[in-house]
Amino acid sequence: MPMTKAKTLLLCGLLSTSALLAGCSGGGRYDMADDEAPSNAPDVTKVENAQPRFEPYSRQGNRRYTVLGKTYDVMPTSQGYTEKGVASWYGAKFHGHLTSNGERYDMYSMTAAHKTLPLPSYVKVTNRDNGKQVIVRVNDRGPFHGGRIIDLSYAAAARLDMLKTGTANVEVEAIYIASPQVPQLAELTGEQTYYIQLVASKDKARLATLAAELEAKHQLQSRLQQQGEIYRLQLGPVGQLTLANKLLETLRADGFPESFLVTPPPAK
Repeated sequence: MPMTKAKTLLLCGLLSTSALLAGCSGGGRYDMADDEAPSNAPDVTKVENAQPRFEPYSRQGNRRYTVLGKTYDVMPTSQGYTEKGVASWYGAKFHGHLTSNGERYDMYSMTAAHKTLPLPSYVKVTNRDNGKQVIVRVNDRGPFHGGRIIDLSYAAAARLDMLKTGTANVEVEAIYIASPQVPQLAELTGEQTYYIQLVASKDKARLATLAAELEAKHQLQSRLQQQGEIYRLQLGPVGQLTLANKLLETLRADGFPESFLVTPPPAK
């Protein structure tokens, strides 16, 4: 189960409405003192897996944040992420309350909390002790208990048969869905997308080799933009400005000090 104090502190830090802040400061945000399984819970064994699809990253919950004295940097993308470790779950205490990206936590749906994956993300979680699997949508932050890598909803934990033990040894694998038409989708949804331009050169072959190296290292796509004889190598897309700026900082420190942000041209 998640650390009660840590979850409360996180939500105090990430959510900004006065009502929520008042609840956090006074200790009255939640009706329950400790988390627990729901009483008279419905049968969740037939709850379907989350259905992975492309979603722009949310405007909330994707900034650098600090909990219990530790600062966390959100990944620019979930692409290529995989990790083995201990999973926990959270239930009735948080049911109906806001998650870190501003949605309502539903313990009967296939969702999860993760410390650094961009919100929302989709991941496959495998219980390494029994082989059972679920696909969940990550829309919250946590867990902040030592050694745990993901906090699952009650329904997801039930499907993995880990309710009684409280934790399980798992493998978490991101299911990354890239938009085939990022500029068009951004225009239709009002979301902006960003690319990082690293270098420009006439040597297309050299840039293609560099692009492959950067894609493997940063788990992002790339593109070559041609203007006359010049090719411009750009990494992306990244669907959230905060994440794009974080990636820009990383690339500048990694040997590309003249990198800068660009946005895609309007779709024709």
